[in-house]
Amino acid sequence: MIPMEIVGSINLVGYGLAVIGSGIGVGLIFAAVIQGTARQPEARGAMMGTAWIGFAVVEALAILGLAFALFLGA
Repeated sequence: MIPMEIVGSINLVGYGLAVIGSGIGVGLIFAAVIQGTARQPEARGAMMGTAWIGFAVVEALAILGLAFALFLGA
């Protein structure tokens, strides 16, 4: 049996988990917009504006997670 070593930074594992959370968040945001549009099509414009703001916030948090993972890993 060959011993295996874990090489790398555990910070990147944390970033991977953060990206999974970000992907789930984006999916939930746009799923809610799709459901809202199906229920009330005339409110699509207002919902899309809010959805893009939510998308930007979620993605900004993912980018901050990457920055922290690389900063703390160095």
